Amino acid sequence: MKTYTAGDVTLERVREYVWEIPQKGKMGTPARVLASERLLSQISEDKTLQQLRNATQLPGVTKYAVCMPDGHQGYGFPVGGVAGIDAENGCISPGAVGYDINCGVRMMRTNLTMDDVRGHEEELVDALFDAIPSGLGGGGVVESGIDTVNEVLERGMAWALDEGYATDADLAHCEDEGVREESDPSAVSTKAKNRGKNQLGSLGSGNHFLEVQRVTDVFREEVADAYGLSEGQVVVLIHCGSRGLGHQVCTDYLRKIEKRHSGLLSKLPDRELAAAPAGSRLAEEYYAAMGAAINFAWVNRQLVMHRTREVFEDVFDRPWRTMGMELLYDVAHNIAKKETHVVRVGPEGRPVGDGEAVEREERELFVHRKGATRAFPAGHPEVPGAYLDVGQPVIIPGSMGTGSYVLRGGEASMELGFGSTAHGAGRVMSRTQAKKDYWGGDVREELEREHIYVKAQSGATVAEEAPGVYKDVDEVVRVSDALGIGDTVARTFPVCNIKG
Repeated sequence: MKTYTAGDVTLERVREYVWEIPQKGKMGTPARVLASERLLSQISEDKTLQQLRNATQLPGVTKYAVCMPDGHQGYGFPVGGVAGIDAENGCISPGAVGYDINCGVRMMRTNLTMDDVRGHEEELVDALFDAIPSGLGGGGVVESGIDTVNEVLERGMAWALDEGYATDADLAHCEDEGVREESDPSAVSTKAKNRGKNQLGSLGSGNHFLEVQRVTDVFREEVADAYGLSEGQVVVLIHCGSRGLGHQVCTDYLRKIEKRHSGLLSKLPDRELAAAPAGSRLAEEYYAAMGAAINFAWVNRQLVMHRTREVFEDVFDRPWRTMGMELLYDVAHNIAKKETHVVRVGPEGRPVGDGEAVEREERELFVHRKGATRAFPAGHPEVPGAYLDVGQPVIIPGSMGTGSYVLRGGEASMELGFGSTAHGAGRVMSRTQAKKDYWGGDVREELEREHIYVKAQSGATVAEEAPGVYKDVDEVVRVSDALGIGDTVARTFPVCNIKG
């Protein structure tokens, strides 16, 4: 059996692109990494593998903790990590969700081609940058008070529809139709609401962006047709989350858990894995607060898309509907949701690993996807009706200079990763190191030579997001496709990009 050792972690190759950390010591299950050897060597350069191994000690972890091909070190739980945790006897962990709750991506297609856009690139990037708030701090598409924030937290995209910022089709093409019914605004602190009230409809900073792209390749014609994609078409990709509100929700509940469930915390190998036991009052409160933050993020992206439609109307002097500016899909990451999955159970009904002689049964799990994307296959009841026959769209952004991908949920995703795949290229360099190695002006000039126009609040932001700080998104997607967890449908390439 082929093995791979990094520090104090040894992995065994189960089959091609599937590596396992065997269950030993205090581990509750094995852990698995879905990666090529090339990606595994990058994943092992930081603490990702140690964090993944630690995650198996969370109460109620079933089957195995999983790291996707784009995995890298995160807060307690690796980015690119997935864990299905028993919703009755397990726990829910804010650290395994992440600070930017429902940091997600949406793609809006158009009927424009590069012939329509060529010559307007600089005008378009300037107009988008001026119209869509970005960067740290306040500023949003709409001015809102606490009452409005409470409505958004409770109703999600339904609020945007009623206020004229969305269409029925926008809701139909969003994960969960843009609302988490279990949300409860009262579970969100006033401090969190105050942080969010001036940020509704903004990109924020870091790796968040809006990018106009062109479709360069189609790999599965039938699926691309169902998604409304074709070569040469112009699309818009939006990547942002719940801003300061989501960050504060995570912070608030980590502190509460540390005080109320210190006994459980003392048994975990890392305090950053702080978790509330399933069925506890705090677990229910966090789940409701997280749902509210999820709703906030969906409305945030919707307002950014609404403003994008207005910018295109101004630049091209046409109503947005005549340009076919329709939402293809919005998919979340940094989220934990109750889902039903088939797991292996032992004689006492407890979930067990693959090697034990057991029965299989459906269980309700808290599926934590931190920097991972839901990827349900064709026929799954939670796939939107428009895509039920071909599978859920999956959107995987690359870097500013390498392009992005549209995939569909693969048949193997349910077995290998609780219906999940990668969420992006995954960093290989810290932001601090990136600013040492790259100069923003140089990166921007190099991209312009490739006819990619970038505008950001600072040169430091451009340096932090230089193409060289990310893994090879082509390799990440190739592994996803080869494993059958996310099937490649189309590839896109940047035209212009705005960032905080």
